[in-house]
Amino acid sequence: MRLVVFGLTISSSWGNGHATPWRGLCRALAARGHTVTFFERDAPYYAAHRDAPAPIGCNLRLYQEWMDVVGDAQRIVDQADVAMITSYCPDAARAADLVLASMADLKVFYDMDAPVTLDALDRGERVDYLPDGGLAPFDLVLSFTGGRTLDALRTQLGARRVAALYGSVDPCAHRPVNVGRTRRFDLSYLGTYAADRQAALEALFIEPARRLPDRTFAIAGSLYPDEGFPWQPNVYYLRHMPPPDHPFFYCASSFTLNITRGAMARMGHCPSGRLFEAAACATPIISDWWDGLDAFFEPGREILVARSADDVAAALSLDDATRRRIGQRARARALDAHSAHARAVELEGIVRDHVGNHSRRGTGQPDAAAGVFEGAAARRQPA
Repeated sequence: MRLVVFGLTISSSWGNGHATPWRGLCRALAARGHTVTFFERDAPYYAAHRDAPAPIGCNLRLYQEWMDVVGDAQRIVDQADVAMITSYCPDAARAADLVLASMADLKVFYDMDAPVTLDALDRGERVDYLPDGGLAPFDLVLSFTGGRTLDALRTQLGARRVAALYGSVDPCAHRPVNVGRTRRFDLSYLGTYAADRQAALEALFIEPARRLPDRTFAIAGSLYPDEGFPWQPNVYYLRHMPPPDHPFFYCASSFTLNITRGAMARMGHCPSGRLFEAAACATPIISDWWDGLDAFFEPGREILVARSADDVAAALSLDDATRRRIGQRARARALDAHSAHARAVELEGIVRDHVGNHSRRGTGQPDAAAGVFEGAAARRQPA
């Protein structure tokens, strides 16, 4: 399969949740014989924090202005099996025009922020990365979020065919590591500041820190305000945590907290990539509740659910053996069901289902992607 992506960023993890899952997925797709070309506008704020200038398994095409790259983009897309535009792509409108007019076999929009998209539309706001005509022109719409979101993409944006392609974790990048004698944290939280997570952060992180002054807490992430944030004396702040340091941060934590953005929590079936990353590091997770969480990890056995500061305090009081068992079970589930390899296989299946009966660009020849996927499916059959 030849996949072309017009996205937000894969080269920089600073202040976004798109880069890390794309890196793992590209590595997994390449290992399965596919090629990915990723077009990314060379934004100054990402250039200043570029932690993957040459992602494994991806031909990264950085560009300054759309006109500088449109010619090459047209040529590459016309030869693609799958051409994809993602949410928050800064040139989404022009990329959509190019893709929809191209000879690519399958034209896809991938909303990695679908509940946020739908919430903005409900408030009457313009969403710059959505085509003016909605999503009906695309052959397929993928979503980072499942459940009711998929129905809303159909009814509100006209998507004809939808499928969930959730986030994932790259086990090569996220695994248990020895943290030696470094500082340990009783509870950590890794995530960029977001106003619609603030209430839950205060309830499930700041309030437990206030109640438990003898415990050590840590927040890692960008954009937190210096003024007006309810910092506590026992809360450490690390302004930016590059992806290579995530395993060290998780493994230095007795527990880590997962908090979901408000719009996503309301829609449910919205696992964050951070959820899978922490699990792959065998760090036990305390998470807020949202519909569908139990489809990804089993509450009480593979993950702990907190609805109040009391629940967090109770989790922090668990003995070390129980804590380790929860972390090990979460790791096993993440590697089995939520790895980048697993998502690559899922993407193959989704694409196969949509292109298997098509002829390649009207030539009458069997579709190249369908042939690749049929072979992959045959190899996966039990002996």
